[in-house]
Amino acid sequence: MKKNLALSLAAVLLPLSAAAAANEPAKEPRALGVEASIVFPSDSTIRNWQADRDRGIWIEGRRGEWYYGSFAGICRDVDFAQAIGVETRGAGRLDKFASIVVRGERCMLSSFVTSAPPPTKAERKAAREAEKAAQN
Repeated sequence: MKKNLALSLAAVLLPLSAAAAANEPAKEPRALGVEASIVFPSDSTIRNWQADRDRGIWIEGRRGEWYYGSFAGICRDVDFAQAIGVETRGAGRLDKFASIVVRGERCMLSSFVTSAPPPTKAERKAAREAEKAAQN
């Protein structure tokens, strides 16, 4: 009896969920390079991060969206850090007015924009080689 009830319930709900999915609008691609923020940055809202040498940092949000924060100056040791902190100065959001804390040093951000994911190692190597070739 319970098995029949579960099957009949599934038979009713499955077409409803398919109809709801068909009525959802298609997601538009996210604009890149637009000033942005992450509200209440914490372990649950920041999934991953990757340093861009000492110039900036890529931060991945909860839903897999990437952001790029440019440092106002250089941020020593961010490329070798195991962990970072976020200082929001009471605003409760990570944006261009926040700072990244690395080994006790505050690295102020000058911008925090939407971004594509960080380049792979192969892409970074190719960019360095192209940069060297342009200098010669």
